[in-house]
Amino acid sequence: MNICLKPIGEDNFLDAFNLKLGEGQDIYVSHPIRSLAQAYVYRAQCQPFGIYADEKAVGYVMVIYDYDIPEYDIWHMMIDVTQQGKGYGKAALKLVLDYIRQKPFGNSDRVALTCNRDNGIALALYRSAGFELTGSSDGDEVELALKL
Repeated sequence: MNICLKPIGEDNFLDAFNLKLGEGQDIYVSHPIRSLAQAYVYRAQCQPFGIYADEKAVGYVMVIYDYDIPEYDIWHMMIDVTQQGKGYGKAALKLVLDYIRQKPFGNSDRVALTCNRDNGIALALYRSAGFELTGSSDGDEVELALKL
């Protein structure tokens, strides 16, 4: 399994648009179409990526840098419904953290994300990578953070 992250650009944005969430998963994560609109707005501090397995788009993730804190945030990570359960999320998360360690937007050793408290699969993935609950929450979303 050869997993890589490819920056989303004009040559592959349709790959991201064609990704599908499973039934009921839209309460956990925004579809890449919405996410790419956010990426455009925050383009000076944001990098959207397609997650690829052997040249096939299998997911999407966005890294954003919050200059005010400062910290890196992982937004909208999702794996296509037909590709879930194959280890792509875990492999992609490792690559995202490797990217953040390069400090592409600025200096910070903190990475944060939010996750729906009922999304047990995603919570287990993030916790297995070393993320810990911070105690902060907003509605159904809980914050997790990792110190690099």
